[in-house]
Amino acid sequence: MTTANKSLQEKTLDQNNGKEYENLTRRRVMGAVFLLAAGIIWAVFVRGMDPAVLTTFNMAPGGAAVSVADWIFRPYPLMNVLAFISAGLGAYQLARGFGNRTNLILGLVAAMFIFAFLSWAAAGKSLNIVGLITTSLVKAVPLTLGALSGILCERSGVVNIGIEGMMLVGAFMGALVGSLTNIWIGLLAAVASGALLGLFLAVLSIKYKTNQIISGTVINILGTGLTSFFSAKFLQKYQELNNPGRFPTWNIPGLSKIPVLGPIFFSHNMFVYAMFIFLIVLTVGLFYTRWGLRLRSVGEHPKAADTLGINVNRTRYMAVTLGGMMAGFAGAYFTLGSVGRFDEVMTAGRGFIGLAAMIFGNWHPVGSFFAGTLFGFADSLASKLSILNVPIPSEFLLMAPYIVTMVVLAGVVGSSHAPAAEGSPYEKE
Repeated sequence: MTTANKSLQEKTLDQNNGKEYENLTRRRVMGAVFLLAAGIIWAVFVRGMDPAVLTTFNMAPGGAAVSVADWIFRPYPLMNVLAFISAGLGAYQLARGFGNRTNLILGLVAAMFIFAFLSWAAAGKSLNIVGLITTSLVKAVPLTLGALSGILCERSGVVNIGIEGMMLVGAFMGALVGSLTNIWIGLLAAVASGALLGLFLAVLSIKYKTNQIISGTVINILGTGLTSFFSAKFLQKYQELNNPGRFPTWNIPGLSKIPVLGPIFFSHNMFVYAMFIFLIVLTVGLFYTRWGLRLRSVGEHPKAADTLGINVNRTRYMAVTLGGMMAGFAGAYFTLGSVGRFDEVMTAGRGFIGLAAMIFGNWHPVGSFFAGTLFGFADSLASKLSILNVPIPSEFLLMAPYIVTMVVLAGVVGSSHAPAAEGSPYEKE
């Protein structure tokens, strides 16, 4: 055996051993997580519960046109079954592992844990489960749109952590221009402000090759400072400048009357419908068109793309500007689709959570939507549980969406794969 072949064989063996060690570690961690979920269900939720107590899940939001019977059940035996299943999955994960299906099993265990938690929280009371899901979807809108903004930028190779600032400026411009003109022009102003900030980020990152993390931080600081100053100076003093109104709820004929699903998906304002449209358009555009192939190629291997005649920098300018427009649209949701006015720092970190949803969704629009819905569910759950007087401090409930964000970013669902050339300015040779 030659020295070169021996070295190659040793290198391959080291890589395989490293992969095996990584899989073994992940297998043990996930097994422990499944067993922990089972332990909490049994020790916290089941112990001390009256076996005869009933939980009521309301299956229609208030004012629904279609009457749906409530779901009334005994949570005690059901939660015992869920704890047993979760423990069995944890034991199997520790012994043999589920391989590529680990994340799927993690999702199943998480769903069982959430169901057990809701059943325990509503024991002896009632919880509007359809209303909770509907609110989760609504709260997921700015998070998903923020994630789509990040996908457009980072799939082209430019890191954008300035989404928070772009959203804040978009919310401010939507409120101000919408108050002076009308709500549709306010929406266009929000999108235009996002496009300008996206172009600003592109110039700093592509032309001047500024560190992209610093460029995004500049936008966040600039957006927070400017909107807070002008809000205190003008919007709070002249209330007529901060009254743009809100987009009305549009009930889709026929579909909004479907029991359970109708109120969840087909009775919202235009921002929810726009989110689904953008999801479809961006998924098809990125992965099934020549435009998307070119955009992704400059984020993965810009030198190869340049060799094939693709203008790398022009493609990145286009993608980052579109990402800024998406962030501006997301910001308009807060003022034109939610509260109908602008308040200082009203985005409250949603841009950063959107980035977490992008990473959780592995830089894919559909995955980012499900991640955004998860974070929206955590946010919605906090307000619902405070109404049920659950014996959990309100401070912990308010922290729920941010705790979920940190857990996701800590890698509990496994490693994500960012575009290879992300954050690297391109030097044309």
